[in-house]
Amino acid sequence: MNGDQAPTHRLREELPAEVPAQEAHQDADPGQDTRDTRADRTTNGSAYGSDDAASPPDGHGATAAADPDEPSPGEAVTGRQRLVKALWPPRVSRAQLIVSVLLCGLGFGLVTQVASTSDNSPLRGARQEDLVRILDELGDRTQRLQDEKQSLQDQRTELENSSNQAEEARKQTAQKERELGVLAGTVAAQGPGITLTIDDTKDAVQPDMLLDTIQELRAAGAEAIQVDDVRIVVNSFVTEAKGGGISVDGHKIGKPYRFKVIGKPEDLEPALNIPGGVVQTLEKEQATVTVERAKTVVVDALRPAKRPDYARSSSR
Repeated sequence: MNGDQAPTHRLREELPAEVPAQEAHQDADPGQDTRDTRADRTTNGSAYGSDDAASPPDGHGATAAADPDEPSPGEAVTGRQRLVKALWPPRVSRAQLIVSVLLCGLGFGLVTQVASTSDNSPLRGARQEDLVRILDELGDRTQRLQDEKQSLQDQRTELENSSNQAEEARKQTAQKERELGVLAGTVAAQGPGITLTIDDTKDAVQPDMLLDTIQELRAAGAEAIQVDDVRIVVNSFVTEAKGGGISVDGHKIGKPYRFKVIGKPEDLEPALNIPGGVVQTLEKEQATVTVERAKTVVVDALRPAKRPDYARSSSR
């Protein structure tokens, strides 16, 4: 009796809306209503009236919603579900963690290095006209090399086509000797160029700064250079003199330092004044730098011709 009364009481509480419908059916077919009522009692008695049946999780007979990503029993696992299980929760091993930290450190170091290199570039803050001038200088250097190449090819052609090749060879040898004498400092030279004066009142100019000046002039196409009374050649060196000061090739030079340079003035002067170049470096040391163009510059300091101790000509 207890088992039969419990389902009936629950049906009355949970299905109050069905009572009018059932009463309407009783007027139509009393026998059918009796059968339906018995069927409902049997169903609800087996679901909730039995002592062995589990109570609904929410107390009203509703079951909890299933996780859409979790496959139900007997259902095939989809690719999306497998992907979700593989990615979450994340599984990181100790080796993967160490590699990740090392890669992050490497990336940070590269970014810092690139940023530092970009900030220290002398051309970073250059004006547009300065960049155009530097580009023109590079074009002029390329043109000089091409002209020299063409000159050598013309000399070879003259030697091959000359009827008196011996006389032509002697003529070209004499001309080449004069040219090499200018470069070697054994003969005087004159031509267009610039004069550079460095007034170091603070004694802040170092030998390496003058050496950088010489190298910059050579790179700009200087053909003959003289510092005070010393001719600059291929093996010249600049050092600190004994007792203070600066010496070139072992000869102490006085202040202000005066350079006489033969070359194309349109190339020499801009090369010294480029952003971060020789002039700016010397002015940072509170030195006064003056660059003047000249139509004729005379370089008359000579160097004695010295026979090399070890090098010999390989031509036969």
